[in-house]
Amino acid sequence: MQNIGERLEEARKRKGISIREAAETTKIRSDYLHKFESNQFDLNLAEIYVRGFLRNYATFLKLPADKILNDYVALGRGDAKPRQPSREIYGRMDVSIASADERTVEKSVPAEAPAGEADTGRRSSGLARSGSSLPEGPAISPQLVFRGGIALIAIVGLLLVVWVVKAIISDPVPATERSRSSPVTASPVQAVAEPTVTLIALDTVRVKVVQDADNRELFQGTLVRGQTQTVSKRGALYITASAGKNLEIEINGKRYPMPFEGYDRAKIN
Repeated sequence: MQNIGERLEEARKRKGISIREAAETTKIRSDYLHKFESNQFDLNLAEIYVRGFLRNYATFLKLPADKILNDYVALGRGDAKPRQPSREIYGRMDVSIASADERTVEKSVPAEAPAGEADTGRRSSGLARSGSSLPEGPAISPQLVFRGGIALIAIVGLLLVVWVVKAIISDPVPATERSRSSPVTASPVQAVAEPTVTLIALDTVRVKVVQDADNRELFQGTLVRGQTQTVSKRGALYITASAGKNLEIEINGKRYPMPFEGYDRAKIN
């Protein structure tokens, strides 16, 4: 007769899926599924989780889940022996030290509370704990928060007063008096003008200006009578004109005619 693990493994292989695919579908860890198929159930988990995982896996494999669980119980592993919590009394506080499975039990109700209040306390405690898995911490008293805020404001105010007093002592001359006695004069910053060359058309002329250092073209176009064009001069320039007699150049406020009359090129240093 096949054991539980052999039936699970056979059903999975019959479906043609791997343990990894089964784990992704059922959201159960693959090492747990591997142990189930090896007929090993020591998962180091609470019994309720082992039985739940086993039922979900059997249902996923289209096996009778109740039959699988009955066979699991028959192995002597389904019935967990309850452990009695050890109790120690410190003054009027009842401290319970229980196992991990028993931590889900509701808080004990004081003996002097009536039966109706005890049931209400259990229900409210269960509702309060069902929304979150985090442990309940001690409530912070509003009075403690208020006192802490007052203390923080007092400390900040004291530091501010100390800073003001220190500033006054270290600087006996008021800022207004200091500004009157020693006015700040802004030193003008003179911008260095970039040297330029201005092209002046005496009549219609086509002009091309090229920078000698890197052979970069600075201007190329046609100028009509009276039109001017300014280009930057960073080193020597080559000026080509279609009619030199129709063009003059201006450098540092002085005008110079082109050294040729017809089509030619001149170098301006």
